[in-house]
Amino acid sequence: MAAESFDNRESGRMDKARQQVRRSAKRSNVIFESLQKEIMLGQLPPGTAILELELANRFECSQSTVREALMFLQTDGLVERLHHRGTFVADSRLEDARELILIRHDIECRGVRRVLNRFGPLLRKELEADLNGMRAAAKDDDEYQLSLHDRNFHLNLYNAADMPTVRPILRRCLIHNHRFKILNSEPNRGLMETAERHVAILDALTDGVEANAVQALSHHITTIVDFGPSILSGEARAGGAGK
Repeated sequence: MAAESFDNRESGRMDKARQQVRRSAKRSNVIFESLQKEIMLGQLPPGTAILELELANRFECSQSTVREALMFLQTDGLVERLHHRGTFVADSRLEDARELILIRHDIECRGVRRVLNRFGPLLRKELEADLNGMRAAAKDDDEYQLSLHDRNFHLNLYNAADMPTVRPILRRCLIHNHRFKILNSEPNRGLMETAERHVAILDALTDGVEANAVQALSHHITTIVDFGPSILSGEARAGGAGK
């Protein structure tokens, strides 16, 4: 009987501990998403110092929960954690933006053949749902929500390439492409146009012609921000990306 009571108490403590871990994880995710939005929209400009104690008070949580959220942001390259100096919002520079556009271009365009091998009605339906999410966000003048659906569109598409080791690199490129665009354009500028730009990608994938799908993605990616005609260093790069 005593053993049974001990087991029950121990089980209760373990359940409570698991619940606390789940609550902490959920809370840190809320903090992460809130700070990501503020950083992406420029409400927390590059170079802004982020104080753990202030965030703990703001979100009514422990500093360890805040620290976990900041680690997620650091993984995405949105903050820099400097030893003995603190945590700061990362810069968003032209040079970095150009390089990330090129990396993203190569990842997505080189993956087209693998995507087409798995492209079908189910994936098209998922992508159309992302597109409709973009359209709804555009109607609401919600640039951040549009960005979330836009990034999800491209990540869902790349899932079909079945390259999970590369996917986090693409995710980071998408985050910083969108951040740079938002920080360097007028608020809510051309949001519906941004959404509708994805229709050409869907149509090219549905047609199933690799060269056309590569071209549609290439044009889409390289015209997100106007870097000029030399962004791909010549037409050969765009034409060879899908080979």
